[in-house]
Amino acid sequence: MMKTLKIENCNVECAVSQADIAALKGKAAEAMEKLHKGNGAGNDFLGWLNLPGTTDEALIADIEAAARALQGCEYVVAIGIGGSYLGAKAVIEALSDSFACFKPANGPRVLFAGQNIGEDYLYELMELLKGKKFGIIVISKSGTTTEPAIAFRMLKELLEAQVGKAEASKLIVAITDAKKGALRKLATEEGYKTFVIADNVGGRFSVLTPVGLLPIAAAGFDIRALLAGAKAMEEKTATSGDDNISEVYAMTRNALYNAGKKIEILVNYNPKLHYFGEWWKQLYGESEGKDGKGIFPAAVDNSTDLHSMGQWIQDGERTIFETVISVEEQKYTAVIPTDEANLDGLNYIAGKRVDEVNKMAELGTQIAHVDGNVPNIKVTLPALTEYHLGELIYFFEKACGISGYILDVNPFNQPGVEAYKKNMFALLNKPGYEAESAAIQARLK
Repeated sequence: MMKTLKIENCNVECAVSQADIAALKGKAAEAMEKLHKGNGAGNDFLGWLNLPGTTDEALIADIEAAARALQGCEYVVAIGIGGSYLGAKAVIEALSDSFACFKPANGPRVLFAGQNIGEDYLYELMELLKGKKFGIIVISKSGTTTEPAIAFRMLKELLEAQVGKAEASKLIVAITDAKKGALRKLATEEGYKTFVIADNVGGRFSVLTPVGLLPIAAAGFDIRALLAGAKAMEEKTATSGDDNISEVYAMTRNALYNAGKKIEILVNYNPKLHYFGEWWKQLYGESEGKDGKGIFPAAVDNSTDLHSMGQWIQDGERTIFETVISVEEQKYTAVIPTDEANLDGLNYIAGKRVDEVNKMAELGTQIAHVDGNVPNIKVTLPALTEYHLGELIYFFEKACGISGYILDVNPFNQPGVEAYKKNMFALLNKPGYEAESAAIQARLK
């Protein structure tokens, strides 16, 4: 039988009892009903819920074909921000060789742009791409979001200058709205290959749509296995009950929140999961941080961050809990050698795999943190494969929806995201923002 993702919450008793968690079963069941009957707040954004099991074979084949069409490129630049960037980046980083950029490539290297407004970043990216064959995957529902729009304008100009407009149109894929928006209009005019961002799937839940699947496929990874893992987790979490691990996780973290644990730290002991933590932070921060509520999502990479954040976690304010992603099996084997001089004192672990030492660091940290009144939830992932990452993605997505409803917020909107944009547009004197520009300039005098 194939191993599967599992959750253990046996190390939270320093803050909450099993009775505290069980007290939320009614709210969790109500949350599940809201999700599956579509009668809760934000129910127009539930397209992700049954996505793994209903993704059309023709769509998967079309995504794979579009990825193959980009295989002749040396680089493929995926342009997007937030959920249009983090999911694909998380999966690609988790599955890639840690030093791939220093090794010969079997296919295009997937790079990212539009996730920041760094001038040096964009300049250096364009310098890298000059004289190189590259393709573009531009992801934006509107086509006017500032960060990706700037990157696309600059990279499109470079690509057209290098290969001409006709050839460039074959090397650009747009993932955008089905009918409206600036990018849809441009894609239609220029004849770009396109995929649709569904109206009922929000950005942070979009990794299992073409938004995430096309960059992942372009990087050479198996999107069918990714979807299969997500589908297995969809089926595993379809009904309410003690064996629904997404529900258990949602109840546990809300019980901890009610007990004063306001910060959740997602911990990994595998450096390839760094960007998974970044994806997770957006998923939970944007879903739950509203109405003056919400657990603050943070992330650390251990054992690296034990030498920077470890002191605060061990002895700082007791408002935190940890969710640890533990990867059971590693892809490779590396054994610590014996050294006759033993000046470093490591012969006591000679002959052991590096992962055995890592696992003892993980266990030792867990014991220390629980002893220091930091509750720990452990999520065990059998291995870093497409299938198991699909499981992990859907597990967290489903738990996020349940958790948001337990918290009594709409998990699927993000009203606070627009505040900085309005100020930025006013400061840049964007047409239509004249009154706001005058008001903000008055504040700055």
